[in-house]
Amino acid sequence: MEKRVVVTGMGAITPVGNNVKDFFDGIIEGKCGIDNITLFDASDFKVKFAGEVKNYDAQDYFDRKAVKRLDRFVQFAIISSREAIKDSGMTPENTDFERVGVFVGSGIGGLKTIEEQNEVLVKKGADRISPMYIPMAICNMAAGNIAIELGLKGESESIVTACASGTHSIGEAYRAIKHGYQDAVLCGGCEASITPSGIAGFTNIKALNTVEDKYRASIPFDKERGGFVMGEGAGVLVLEELEHAKKRGAKIYAEVVGYGASSDAYHITSPAPDGNGGKRAMVNAMEDAKITPDKVTYINAHGTATPLNDKYETIAIKSAFPNCYDKLYVSSTKGHTGHLLGAAGAVEAIICVKAIEQDIIPPTIGYKVKDEDCDLNIVPNKAIKTKVEYAMSNSLGFGGHNSTIIFKKYTE
Repeated sequence: MEKRVVVTGMGAITPVGNNVKDFFDGIIEGKCGIDNITLFDASDFKVKFAGEVKNYDAQDYFDRKAVKRLDRFVQFAIISSREAIKDSGMTPENTDFERVGVFVGSGIGGLKTIEEQNEVLVKKGADRISPMYIPMAICNMAAGNIAIELGLKGESESIVTACASGTHSIGEAYRAIKHGYQDAVLCGGCEASITPSGIAGFTNIKALNTVEDKYRASIPFDKERGGFVMGEGAGVLVLEELEHAKKRGAKIYAEVVGYGASSDAYHITSPAPDGNGGKRAMVNAMEDAKITPDKVTYINAHGTATPLNDKYETIAIKSAFPNCYDKLYVSSTKGHTGHLLGAAGAVEAIICVKAIEQDIIPPTIGYKVKDEDCDLNIVPNKAIKTKVEYAMSNSLGFGGHNSTIIFKKYTE
C-alpha cells in the first residue's frame, strides 16, 4: 500500500535570506540578492555579479575546528538541516532515527577546497596537501555530515545531477517514504561554487551573463536575457509519512503528490530543442499525482535566463499543458537568487510549499521585455494573491537531467 508523504519542516540559507521566513519574504517582496562578487577579486573577470549569501560568518554557526573541516557547501547544508529539523519538531523521543534518511545533493561539491588545495600542491608540494582535502571536497559529505550531526541513521544518499540535484533528491526521498522504506527524510541540495574557477568555467561556456547592470543580470524569460548568474546556498525539506507526522502532532505545510524524471539524451549542456524531456518529466509527475494539467495553479520554472533554456522550457511547458498553458501562473525566482545549481530545486521547492501555504504566486523580477518565444503567463515583478492548490517545480540539469516535483495543499 502506497503511503502519503507530507512536508513537516524546512530550512534555507540563500542570497535573499538566511532562514526560510526571511528568504520567502524576500521573494515575495521582489528583493534582488544579486550584487558584486566579494568572495574573491573579480576585477579581471568578465562576470562581476553573483548571488552570494549575505552577512555570513561561519563562526556564528560552527566552532573553529569545524569551520576548518567543512567546505562552504557543507556548512550551508548543515545550517539548513538544523533549521528544517527544528521546524519539524522531530526528535529521538518521537521518531526512530534509524528510519530517517538524508538525501542531500550538490551539483559540484567542494570547489573552494579543490582550488585551495590545488594551489598548495603547486606551490608547496604533495606532502603539504591537507589530510582533510578529500573529506571536505566530495559531494556526498553534505549528506554525511548532516547525518552525523543530527544522528540520522536511515538511508544517506547524495544525488548529483547538476542543476537538477535538489529536485531529484526531493523526488527520490518522496518515493522512499511512499513505498515504506523510510518514515522521514531530510532532502534537498546545497552549493557554494562562487569561486574563480567556477565563475571562469561557466563564463567560458557562455552560460553567465556579462552585463554591467545587476538588475539586468538575471532576467528569466525576458527577451534581453543573456545568461544566468551564479548563486549559492542550500535548501532542506523534511518529508514524512503522513500517519507518522500526525501521530507526533507535526505541523503539515503541504503534501508531496507527484514526481517525474527523464533524460534528454541530447547534449551535455543544451536542453533538447523540442522540449520533450522536460515535457515527459512534467507529464510523469502529473500522472504520479493522478491529476489533469488544468489542476496545476503555479509552476516555478527552471528559468535560468539563458537564451536556450527559457525558450525550450517554454516549449516543454506548452507541450505538457497544451490546453491550459496560458492560464498557468509561471515564474522563475532566479532573478532574486541567481542560479543555485544543485541547490536551486531545493530552495524553489520551498517557494512552492510557501506559495501553497500563503496562497500567493511569487514574481519574476527584472522582467521588462516580452519574448514571443516565451509566451507563457509569466508573473512579472509583483506577487499575485490567489488560491494555490497544486504547485509544480521544474529543474533541468546539464547532461539532460530533468526532474519535476508537485506539491498539493494538504487536506485530510
